[in-house]
Amino acid sequence: MSFEPASDLADIREGVRALCDSFGNEYWRRMEPDTYPEDFVAALTKDGWLAALIPETYGGAGLGLTAASVILEELNASGGNAGACHAQMYMMGVILRHGSEEQRQRYLPEIAAGRLRLQAFGVTEPTVGSDTTQIATRARRTDTGYVVNGQKIWTSRAEHSDLMLLLARTTPRDEVEKRSQGLSVFLVDMREARGRGMTIQPIEAMVNHSTTEVFFDDLELPADALIGEEGNGFKQILTGMNAERILIAAECIGDGRFFIDRAVSYGSERVVFGRPIAANQGVQFPLARAYAALEAADLMRYKAAWKFENDEPCGAEANMAKLLASDASWAAANACMDTHGGFGFASEYDIERKFRETRLYQVAPISNNLVLAFIGQHVLGMPRSY
Repeated sequence: MSFEPASDLADIREGVRALCDSFGNEYWRRMEPDTYPEDFVAALTKDGWLAALIPETYGGAGLGLTAASVILEELNASGGNAGACHAQMYMMGVILRHGSEEQRQRYLPEIAAGRLRLQAFGVTEPTVGSDTTQIATRARRTDTGYVVNGQKIWTSRAEHSDLMLLLARTTPRDEVEKRSQGLSVFLVDMREARGRGMTIQPIEAMVNHSTTEVFFDDLELPADALIGEEGNGFKQILTGMNAERILIAAECIGDGRFFIDRAVSYGSERVVFGRPIAANQGVQFPLARAYAALEAADLMRYKAAWKFENDEPCGAEANMAKLLASDASWAAANACMDTHGGFGFASEYDIERKFRETRLYQVAPISNNLVLAFIGQHVLGMPRSY
């Protein structure tokens, strides 16, 4: 067993840092409260970072999930917000593993080149939350394809995406044996759908994720919009969800690094009562504990990514990585805020912005309570708790 970082990962970190340095934290302050970082995403696309998981055959970099996670980690560690573009990373596996060759040939080169953006993931609904198998959005089969009716919520970046992965029910719940059956995944061309049955409504939120509600009113989709096998969509999106958990864990690790680096620097320089405040155990110990937790979460992130890349079951590891990393980043955020005191609330220090951003990961893309329920039932074998 070797813990030596691969040399290519070091090169990736260096390249992403260089790009992020050309924008800086002042840039992200200007994006508040709801401006989409268009030129930042364009720069990431131009340099090929958002095509990391697309095979070289289709114009991408052909990297694995470990490398992709390092890219997003560095975006957040720099003070940026990977939420502006991370969906294109974790949704890619659904198309690669379950899409047809015609779909891959049609869309992946365009996404890799930046001519199309795949940033919208239409899963969550306002009445069911994390209970995905109970979604009500309906895709009814017609002679030419499907007609979709329903509503999605917290569909971030929908206004800035050309394509959407949409999960909808194709068989009514009362006609299937299991709750997870009868769901299907569609690749929606949003350029054609806007104004023809799809309406997007922005949501004001405490973090800048450009999030929206999306309404479907007799939206017509062609038959070839279906990804994989009809009725098997829930299993298909699990591919994307496991990748999502791992990548979100990496973002949390990046946030944690940001907070600890800022707090250590400020605490070592800030002198009160004749000594640096970092010399006080009340300041030092919370940061040390958060750092230790972050390092442990980092190991779980790499284990989960390795299992994903080797096609091994990784649901437990992906969920635990997200749980541990989000808890560690939140601990680091609070310790950093305490270290800065009142200055932590000043926007010019960037702590309050990142504080708000990392708080999201306690409840999204899945609540940590549901992660604990998953571990209790599926890992420890205890009775279902919900």
